[in-house]
Amino acid sequence: MSAAPTCRAWLSDQPGVAHMALVERALPVVGAGELLVQVACAALNFSDLLMLNDTYQVRPPRPFVPGQEISGTVVDAAPQTGFQVGDQVAGKVEWGGFSSHALMRADMAIRIPPGVDFDVAAALPVAYITAVVALTECTPIRPDETVLVLAGAGGVGLAAVDVARALGARVLAAVGGPAKAQLVLERGAHAAVDYGEPDWLGQVRAFDDRGGVDVIVDPVGGTLARDALRCLGWMGRYLVVGFASGEIPQIPANRLLLKRACAIGVYWNHDKDAVMLRAVCERITGWLANGVIHPHVGARFRFAQAPEAIAALQSRGTTGKVVLMVAP
Repeated sequence: MSAAPTCRAWLSDQPGVAHMALVERALPVVGAGELLVQVACAALNFSDLLMLNDTYQVRPPRPFVPGQEISGTVVDAAPQTGFQVGDQVAGKVEWGGFSSHALMRADMAIRIPPGVDFDVAAALPVAYITAVVALTECTPIRPDETVLVLAGAGGVGLAAVDVARALGARVLAAVGGPAKAQLVLERGAHAAVDYGEPDWLGQVRAFDDRGGVDVIVDPVGGTLARDALRCLGWMGRYLVVGFASGEIPQIPANRLLLKRACAIGVYWNHDKDAVMLRAVCERITGWLANGVIHPHVGARFRFAQAPEAIAALQSRGTTGKVVLMVAP
């Protein structure tokens, strides 16, 4: 009698990165509407760290396999999913991505365009979908508008710079340090400011002579959000993307009132937004295939180095996407 098939996965049985362990476990079995993906790459997100620490809004029952963003090859597919064995896909999973094999809902799978590497494709399902939803669905931006991207050298930040530039906006990226400032300029930002400098708000105001920026993309929160709101222009839009700082800001409503501005939450869900997300993914893959967008992988780690990869992300010393190279 042959042994049941297994896979390798990082398992979390207690809160904290230190309690992850690389184990052999039973190979997942596809259910209705699902794909089994042999994972080539898994991208990291701050939400992975929060989930591991029990501070994220989604709290999987332990033990669980972290990881929400993967790319790889379909090795099994439920009937009527539209996918078959051998298809190359990227996609978001609720958790379970830090594994040699992972289940993915077929309606969350993105077909990888020919010639696109797995590590680049792994950067799409969270960061680029978020950036496109923010700048086309939550508030469509016009080519003459100015977009300020906070943490512009991060995963979502660089995606927002890329997308805003593709949409024809004037893009200003706020970053921490001269090396990151150089990176965002190389990746398409029209200008960069270092929010470690005391006059960075003045530099933002000087970038646009109309009294402030039109749109702020904020994946950081905390004090940075409160400071950046001072730069919002007349009828501006402040996009709440996330709280990588760990602090949810208390938005001063008077600043919105005096500028006739608004704060908009950037959120998407495959159950509520299925039709919209299909269009968003088609736009992303079309842009990628035509060289309009250029996802940036800032660091690659071996699969066995998952704890070190998470620590690197937590240190904020990385840029773009941090990716685990899962397949040999």
